[in-house]
Amino acid sequence: MHDLRALGWDDVLAAALHDLPEASRTPARVARADRGGHLTVEGVGGALRARVPPRRSRSGTDRAVVGDWVALGPDRIDGDPVVAAVLPRRGVLVRQAPEDRAEDVQVLAANVDLTLIAVALDQPVNLRRLDRFLTLAWQGGTTPVVVLTKADRAADPDGTAEEVRAATVGAGVVALSAVTGAGVDELAAHLRPGRTAVLVGPSGTGKSTLANRLIGGDVMATGEIREDGRGRHTTTARQLLRLAGGALLIDTPGVRELALWDADEGLGETFADVEELAASCRFSDCGHASEPGCAVTAALADGTLDPARLDSYRTLQREQAHAARKQDAALRRGASRRRPPAGSAGRGGGG
Repeated sequence: MHDLRALGWDDVLAAALHDLPEASRTPARVARADRGGHLTVEGVGGALRARVPPRRSRSGTDRAVVGDWVALGPDRIDGDPVVAAVLPRRGVLVRQAPEDRAEDVQVLAANVDLTLIAVALDQPVNLRRLDRFLTLAWQGGTTPVVVLTKADRAADPDGTAEEVRAATVGAGVVALSAVTGAGVDELAAHLRPGRTAVLVGPSGTGKSTLANRLIGGDVMATGEIREDGRGRHTTTARQLLRLAGGALLIDTPGVRELALWDADEGLGETFADVEELAASCRFSDCGHASEPGCAVTAALADGTLDPARLDSYRTLQREQAHAARKQDAALRRGASRRRPPAGSAGRGGGG
């Protein structure tokens, strides 16, 4: 028998479950989601297979994902219980869906407390890519921790960690080696029982090796780096794993592209220093170019603001504006499909 609270269950979820019909009040947490609506879920009775009903919506936010809490109902598909409802989420990582998907948006993980962003130290740190992952984490309502992996292959891991701390705002930074174990205890201090962390980052950053170290065994497959220095994809599906200390970890495949979606609040957290400067400009609509009294250009001039950081902020702002336009267009398309054709209201009436 499993204790639901060890899986992250709380009173808010219990109240939401109680609002459902009595026959649909069997709670479980999604540990893996496979194609065709097949789920592996964890509940009071342990792990079991479950199914999602045929899709009634094209929205990528509606389907059950790893980390979700679901209510299982009395219906069956091929003998497996069917999900009657997805319970309210918190801590959700959402990105624009890749172009080969039908949806505009993709949920990567749900009910997450911590986002562990893996960055390998055996190659130069890409701070601009890190900005994207930090924004994803903050926007989702999670706490980001930058995990600098492969410290055993770096000449000065502590120095790089200090540089990353100076280039980020509010995020934790831990340098470690999953091979030697150095620094792993510092990360483990963030992973308290009942809390859920999601491990994200590009391929080749050692996420699966780190997951095995935290689990305390070789559960996740690992692979070597290719000759071109890029990582091999050893994790092919998101999975919810139990760690030795009682926390939960969602391991994810390497992310090739990370286009943000509806991330204005996340940008504000990631670039809190830039926005604080902008708030001090003489004009509220300052473009931070040649306007008098611009605090941003002043910070660029005296070296307290890195020009590359401002460029990253502006790039992500432009992407957000583009994503907002896509959302508006999708809403208009949905409204037009629901609207009856002109002149149809009185058809079929009499004569």
